[in-house]
Amino acid sequence: MSKFDIKMPKLGESITEGTIISWSVQVGDVIQEDDVLFEVNTAKVSAEIPAPVAGKIIEILFKEGDTVPVGTVVAVVDMSGEGEEDSDTEVAAPATASDSAASSAQPQAVTAKVADDRFYSPVVLQLAREAKIQKEELDTIPGTGYEGRLSKKDMKNYIARKKSGAPAPVVSPAPAPAASASAAPATPAAEAVKAPQQAASQPQQPVAQPQHSQPAPSEGVEVKPMDFVRKIISDHMVMSKRVSPHVTNVVEVDVTKLVQWREKNKDAFFRREGVKLTYMPAIAEAVAKALAAYPQVNVSVDGYNILYKKHINVGVAVSLNDGNLIVPVIRDADRLNLNGLAQAVNTLALKARDNKLTPDEISGGTFTITNYGSFKMLFGTPIINQPEVAILGVGSIEKKPAVIETPEGDVIAIRHKMYLSLSYDHRVVDGSLGGNFLHFIAEYLEKWNQ
Repeated sequence: MSKFDIKMPKLGESITEGTIISWSVQVGDVIQEDDVLFEVNTAKVSAEIPAPVAGKIIEILFKEGDTVPVGTVVAVVDMSGEGEEDSDTEVAAPATASDSAASSAQPQAVTAKVADDRFYSPVVLQLAREAKIQKEELDTIPGTGYEGRLSKKDMKNYIARKKSGAPAPVVSPAPAPAASASAAPATPAAEAVKAPQQAASQPQQPVAQPQHSQPAPSEGVEVKPMDFVRKIISDHMVMSKRVSPHVTNVVEVDVTKLVQWREKNKDAFFRREGVKLTYMPAIAEAVAKALAAYPQVNVSVDGYNILYKKHINVGVAVSLNDGNLIVPVIRDADRLNLNGLAQAVNTLALKARDNKLTPDEISGGTFTITNYGSFKMLFGTPIINQPEVAILGVGSIEKKPAVIETPEGDVIAIRHKMYLSLSYDHRVVDGSLGGNFLHFIAEYLEKWNQ
């Protein structure tokens, strides 16, 4: 018997573990190379992982909902009988034993969300499109995956039954939350089954996590659990505040020259480049220049060691249609001109909202920009995106009266002003460094001359 170990893949830099959301195969199933074995969620990406070999599944070592370290064997394939029989089973194969095999598999990134509370993988959505199944019908199809998720196998079975004319089962409407505390509590047996699953699904953290009790339903209150992405964001933000002592500096920037330049060039830029000219490329350029001038900010911390990054990879936070957030990364931003930055910002934002980002496009960031000015906010105190040590917050641009020095004396004029806020990790960035870094960005934008 020739065995092959299927291991938990590494789906991005700094990723140390993944949560198995659903298995598409069972012990005894025969798989072909590139069949999907299981769906995995990490802190940065959700992906369906293809099988690197053909054969027969002889062992599955972890159940749905388990969080597994990268490189751990999750299943075993017997290759001696590969190809003896064909199988329509959906195989969500984890990545191969090596990182290179995992990266060559090119899994589809970021699971697409279609319903308010239900996630669908790219493969499921593709099957639905090919079968001309609309969202309303898709939401009614019962799933056998983790937490009722719809697997590729479920989808194919449903389509086959539909074509044959056989009645297809549908998802029963979820019961409404109890209106009062008099509702019957869950049985001890049910709680005993649910508790280990909930514990396994939580990402491991370097510090103990607080215990979250299930709130009791009460009149006028609907209890709605976080979706998986929101859980990841929640854990990541809490971890960042625990790990990094945050300090935030704020500066007001006169961006009148930048505003006037954009107004003058935006139409010609769109005709030439095919993308809208926003302020973000200019801000990203200023940040890249500042990181080159102050490499002490382009670092991460490992215990008592400071890791200086040779590449300047700027992440730009993007709000998704489902209310969640993701940070695609512009790699080697310091090597791109303004046109290149504009193209990168536009492309990554569109891919983020279409759930088409690859793992490489959301990993490896060394500094993050978050633009809450798009929501008309003046300034804020953003939380550092670990393992980075600083994050820049961009406020909205407003017209304000300001005192201007001229050869004839001081005058009051209408100027375009914007607040920038820099949150930084006080373990490695002190007030002097943080202040100089922020003022570099401010002066670069104030003296804008393209």
